[in-house]
Amino acid sequence: MEITAEKIAGYIDHTLLKATATSDDIKRLCAEAKEYGFCAVSINNRWITLAADILADSKVKVGAVVSLPLGGDTTKVKVASAKQAIMEGADEVDMVADLAAIIEGDERYLVKQLTDVLDVCRAMRPAVPLKVIIESAALTDEQKIFVCQVADRCGVDFVKTSTGMNPAGGATIEDVRLMKEYAPNCKVKAAGGIRTAKQAIEMLEAGAERIGTSSGIKIIEQLKSGQIQ
Repeated sequence: MEITAEKIAGYIDHTLLKATATSDDIKRLCAEAKEYGFCAVSINNRWITLAADILADSKVKVGAVVSLPLGGDTTKVKVASAKQAIMEGADEVDMVADLAAIIEGDERYLVKQLTDVLDVCRAMRPAVPLKVIIESAALTDEQKIFVCQVADRCGVDFVKTSTGMNPAGGATIEDVRLMKEYAPNCKVKAAGGIRTAKQAIEMLEAGAERIGTSSGIKIIEQLKSGQIQ
């Protein structure tokens, strides 16, 4: 793959999901995303309208989150949250899957949830990409394979490694490869603990097609300076 600062920036979702983030923080995040050419900003839904207004004249997308960080909301709540976020200006939705359903192997529940939220995203014009967060570090390989296969059959746009908030950990190269193998029709977003240019490049080379990180500026500055570490 081509490794330039501009190219890598186009894979990055510039992320700020701290509960203490203020409007000034969001304005700064959006300005940085435009300056560095990041793909999207990933923010709490409280700030979608503000970000959408700021980024309306740019190519930077607004990414909403649903059921962050636990994923335990009911399907009805997740559907409503996704719909509201999109109506307020979100261009993409990152939804945390129901981890209990994954761990228990409850395919029926998981399929219904993914399908119902995906229906909301697909009903929009243009359709809104849905990224499903599986919290891979908290799962066994068998559980990862199960949820990836379900997500692939449901037709979601991305499977995403992590929220970055689970104590079990974040993205690994091995999980990206596994997800790419067992959800071949989905793209993979690697997120959680990606703080250096070296890590970002390794994730992309393993098959990720999007990187979620709050260290995007650091990553790009490392690439510009040639300090890939």
